[in-house]
Amino acid sequence: MSNNEIGIVDIKNKYLNKLCKSSANIVSIFRVILVFIAIYLVVVYKNDGSTILQSQQVIADAGVAYYVAFILTGLAFALDGVDGFLARKYKAASKLGATLDIMSDRIAEYSYWILFAVMGWISIVFPLIAIVRGVIVDSIRSVAASYGYTAFGEKSMQEDEIYRFICCSKFVRIWYAVAKVGAFMLIILYNVPSMDYYVSKFWYVFAAIFTEMAILLCVLRGLPVVFESKKFFKEVDNELNHEVENN
Repeated sequence: MSNNEIGIVDIKNKYLNKLCKSSANIVSIFRVILVFIAIYLVVVYKNDGSTILQSQQVIADAGVAYYVAFILTGLAFALDGVDGFLARKYKAASKLGATLDIMSDRIAEYSYWILFAVMGWISIVFPLIAIVRGVIVDSIRSVAASYGYTAFGEKSMQEDEIYRFICCSKFVRIWYAVAKVGAFMLIILYNVPSMDYYVSKFWYVFAAIFTEMAILLCVLRGLPVVFESKKFFKEVDNELNHEVENN
């Protein structure tokens, strides 16, 4: 093999290695793109109650768009664990990757709650609860992070065993993820314009169950963070008071 060929192989391996190292971050960003495409399809083919006046072809096209949005929603949330797997496989865990992972989760979750409220499919109370809870929890966790604590893992800010189970255990986290993706997919499904009325009502029942379960778990998993946040703010106050005394 000539020197030029060796050089080309080295360059190829170098960029391939960079691509592998960045694969987790690429997946996190790709998830958000899938969510936006799904939302676009739902908004463009909005069923505003006037479909009776539209052609059968338009209704059929809208049905296809909703089914595609349904599949993309499932895919976007299925990829949630893939970014973490890739980061571990290629030993590419980083602050940026962790931030992108959380960011993509929040963007996806809030986007769907807001979309469904705007479409009139759920009460505005649901996105308000999800967003307020997210802001409170993320704000508290940012304070805890400054003292070396993490949301999950060995350095979790949750010290109480019950709180740790509710907030950090894989069991509850998996159920919460299933409830969210189930709610989002089923809400889209029962609103498919071309779907039979009684079939739509059948899926509506399951959508309502998963939606209420998702919001309940959303609030439940946020409470331990709030309950155990007092100690972090005490440390902040002590530091501020110490600085004031020294000045």
